[in-house]
Amino acid sequence: MSKPKGFEKPIGFRDYLPNAVSKLRKIENDVLSCMNQWGYSQIMTPTLEYYDTVGVASSTSDQKLYKLLNNRGQALVLRSEMTAPVARVVSSLLKAEPLPLRLSYHANVFRAIEEEAGREAEFYQTGVELVGDDSPEADAEVVALAIASLQAAGVQTFKIAMGHVGFLNGLFEEVAPGMQEVQEDLKSHLLDRDYVAFRDALGRLDLTESQKEEMDGLLRLRGGKEICGQALGLSRHPLAQASVEHLCKVWEVLEAYGVSRHVLIDLTMVGDFTYYTGMTFEGYAADLGFPVCSGGRYDNLLQQFGRSVPSTGFSLKTNRILDGVRGVENKQELPVLVQYDAQRRREGLEESARLRSEGHVVITKLVSNPAELTAANSGAETGGKRYKDIYTFVSFVKERS
Repeated sequence: MSKPKGFEKPIGFRDYLPNAVSKLRKIENDVLSCMNQWGYSQIMTPTLEYYDTVGVASSTSDQKLYKLLNNRGQALVLRSEMTAPVARVVSSLLKAEPLPLRLSYHANVFRAIEEEAGREAEFYQTGVELVGDDSPEADAEVVALAIASLQAAGVQTFKIAMGHVGFLNGLFEEVAPGMQEVQEDLKSHLLDRDYVAFRDALGRLDLTESQKEEMDGLLRLRGGKEICGQALGLSRHPLAQASVEHLCKVWEVLEAYGVSRHVLIDLTMVGDFTYYTGMTFEGYAADLGFPVCSGGRYDNLLQQFGRSVPSTGFSLKTNRILDGVRGVENKQELPVLVQYDAQRRREGLEESARLRSEGHVVITKLVSNPAELTAANSGAETGGKRYKDIYTFVSFVKERS
């Protein structure tokens, strides 16, 4: 294996240059501010976690985890998502806190990838967890907050697709009772949006004509509130019926929030983590072909940390918003230039401190002769005006420019 060049970095990782960092931080701060206004307090967890706890609970496949050993021989992982670490904290350090808990976060997470161009091994998530409330009201709250967070991030046109894991579990148990491998196979095809493979898998089952019609109807279950009624007629399984009724109630709350126009019901949707137990959703921006946010209910996850508490939440894919969504702007204030010579350094630096205390960005410059002075407030490299103002403190120039 050849030695990497000094400027190279591992595949899937990237450098963020100043303009991108500034834009990313603005998205992060605006979204966290929005979440704070909804009563969510920010939490931070370690980048490294134990494999046997958070690594296993995350439901990220072992092939996608970055593993390493500490000096005691214990297996560690780089966090692959934030829900499992938050669940660990809620089940330990926050165990005595009254429920429900509303927590937010912003963090980088890591997934091992194949060496393919365009795939990311490190990316950023900004999200929330609502712990201790199993009601449709709580599910609707996180969907409504996801919508508000996308808007705060500058995403102008998007759609939230909302489904329910319980509906598919009930429906597939009805057509393939006790056949767990077959049911998981059907779910995987839906997750991949491979409807040809989904129909092929169904064709290998001994289904009645009525069941075939039900499965074919499943692929058309996308739309508004009317989908709830159609879904209730599609399956008579108690779990499927209860799941649709729950989703109908979530929709009613979203209507009360005034955000249902951003949402469509898609009962073919499967959450990409196996710990989801109820309502799931994904947000798609008009500018991108892949999700910019995702979330759902995970009522059993905290049991793995010794605490049985229902939970729901979501995360924004912050760097996807940074890279691919038009309308996300970052207007940076031009800096003020304060230039001075050695004799008037104190005056120049005192003025710099005063300007910074007023909220200005200030750049200082020591000059030793008139030829070094910046007199024109322009710069070809920035395409126009370079400084908001220029203040000059030098003994060889009498007046401030």
